[in-house]
Amino acid sequence: MYSKCLICGKVVKVLNGEGNVICCGKEMLELKPNSTDAAFEKHVPECEIKDNKVYIKVNHVMESDHFIEWVSIENNNEFHMKKFKPGEVAEAVFDYIPNAVVHSYCNKHNLWENKIN
Repeated sequence: MYSKCLICGKVVKVLNGEGNVICCGKEMLELKPNSTDAAFEKHVPECEIKDNKVYIKVNHVMESDHFIEWVSIENNNEFHMKKFKPGEVAEAVFDYIPNAVVHSYCNKHNLWENKIN
């Protein structure tokens, strides 16, 4: 589960447990991932499995005020993340993880996901 503070913009990943996450004195918003792109900017991470690796790409602008902040891959046992800065290309390579979920996070349009087998 990912949560976002609506005051400072901090995003956190809850690894275990239940209950509300508090930041800046207020309950954080639980982020529900989107999985369908309807805009010109692409947000859903594209995934290609090759040679026991997962190649992830998000075809998105990487401007100073609008960019993909990070991508991650995870299942119940593993979690890996790569962060990006404006001007960089939103691409990453991770070891293949069976039954994984891949997330991307846009600083303006929040959380997006794609599932791989």
